[in-house]
Amino acid sequence: MSKAQQALQILREKAKTDGLRNTAQRDAVVEAFFASPGHVTADELLAALRRAHPDTGYATVHRTLKLLCRYGLAEEMKIGKAKARYEAKLGREHHDHLICVRCGAIIEVHDDKIEDLQNKMAAREGFRPMSHRLEIFGLCKKCS
Repeated sequence: MSKAQQALQILREKAKTDGLRNTAQRDAVVEAFFASPGHVTADELLAALRRAHPDTGYATVHRTLKLLCRYGLAEEMKIGKAKARYEAKLGREHHDHLICVRCGAIIEVHDDKIEDLQNKMAAREGFRPMSHRLEIFGLCKKCS
């Protein structure tokens, strides 16, 4: 089963529980989102969708992305005044981000030492982390 199919199954179940009806347009948004590479804006997703589904509206894309975030299938990244970007979480391991403030490039990174340090800091304070996000802002190789 593909990630999109898994996400659709989860989304349909949770939407039904919340009293929301399932629509073909929402399904198309989910499929396009999980087929998109990297971190996508609602506008970019809409542009990709309109090729195959010309009557899909921005509101449908936006609401679907918000639902995916609410149900833990996606995560919203808001960087300064730029438009929010969304990335799929389903089936992906935790990672952090290096974000270029000039060109907007987003580089995914994972370091076990940083994860261990964060856990040790939390334990030292008697704090039980539920989730976290590390974003480091600077200049990428290309912009340096």
